[in-house]
Amino acid sequence: MITLRIANGRVIDPSQNIDQITDLWVRGEHILGVGPHPSTQADRTLDATGKIVCPGLIDMHVHLREPGREEDETISTGTAAALAGGVTSVACMPNTEPALDSQAAAEFVYLQAKRAGNANVFPVGAITKGRHGKELAEIGGLVDGGAVAFTDDGSPVVSAEIMRRAMEYCKMFDKAVLSHSEDLDLTRGGIMNEGFESMRLGLRGIPAAAEEVMVYREIALAELTGARVHILHVSTAGSVELIRRGKQRGVRVTGEACPHHFTLTDKCLRTFDSNYKMAPPLRTEDDVQAILAGLRDGTLEVIATDHAPHAPEKKMRELDQAPNGIIGLETLLPICIKSLIEPGHLTWPQLIEKLTINPARVLGIDRGTLKPGASADVTILDPAAEWTIDPHQFRSKSRNCPFAGWQVRGWADTVLVGGAIKFQRKG
Repeated sequence: MITLRIANGRVIDPSQNIDQITDLWVRGEHILGVGPHPSTQADRTLDATGKIVCPGLIDMHVHLREPGREEDETISTGTAAALAGGVTSVACMPNTEPALDSQAAAEFVYLQAKRAGNANVFPVGAITKGRHGKELAEIGGLVDGGAVAFTDDGSPVVSAEIMRRAMEYCKMFDKAVLSHSEDLDLTRGGIMNEGFESMRLGLRGIPAAAEEVMVYREIALAELTGARVHILHVSTAGSVELIRRGKQRGVRVTGEACPHHFTLTDKCLRTFDSNYKMAPPLRTEDDVQAILAGLRDGTLEVIATDHAPHAPEKKMRELDQAPNGIIGLETLLPICIKSLIEPGHLTWPQLIEKLTINPARVLGIDRGTLKPGASADVTILDPAAEWTIDPHQFRSKSRNCPFAGWQVRGWADTVLVGGAIKFQRKG
């Protein structure tokens, strides 16, 4: 059993309130401990001087597209992209073809992830069969197959009755319901945020209320059932305030922000570039500021990418025909540094908490920590590395990135999964 010493790094582990220059020790597939181990002999040493050593990052909102849309992404290419972004565990959304709505489908994801041998993949099961919103999926069977949470992401659960029953079932298994909060009657045909910019550009808008009325419903149903609900890709100031008030009342509600929603605004659509088209859409500067405030005060305790790959020929269509979504795994760290760390919105421990132990708690998985005995998923970050974002260099199959050409700082230098070095930056 090989013993690895990661030496002289800034070890940050929010799960233990650790933030110090010290060593991290790994033995075999597990964490041995943090700090001096005088009686332990290292078989190999990695010098992490000037770098940050933290638990492997967890992205709880990723679309891997397999099965059914392998032209956009596969479990193999998506997890390779995750490693390059410093992410050791992803939760994959069920809007595949067919949907991840059965025990066999969940088991298929685990099998393909094991075959790829990159990052850990945790399947999220569909709430309804086929994600059609009509009939509950076999939630118990999905749990047996390894599903860690439930959502119809990509589509809302239109029926409040079905959503209530889903929450009641998921509460029995202590699984969170992840809500794609969208009122389809208000968003139908919409291309971008409804407001001054949409009026100026002559494009059909998607009002903030389309998200907020569903966020209100989900919080009310979670209050009714006592279930855990997590609001995906929060994009509006009103949604942040609803989550904040729900927490104050003791509702078991959590929320996530995506880098594009706290970095970009609807003004980007002036270019008519489909890489700025997503659901929920980019909103206003006021919404960006509200999301930043929600991240600062803990209302939004998770940062996730909503990595949504689309083959180039799909995104090259006219704006109204192009699909929603952008890739985000390989730009997660530098965009968070640029938008959160450098302006002083979050400290490094606060950012890493939102990328490790917090998503692990929402999903109920034993990851996101450097405690002795934990799985040795470790990310070594170089926060000072300067580079230019070039999607053509990405490991993802798709290139739909709105940050192309940005001059940024910070990347994953070395990534361990289960004690094995799965990614190491060259040069």
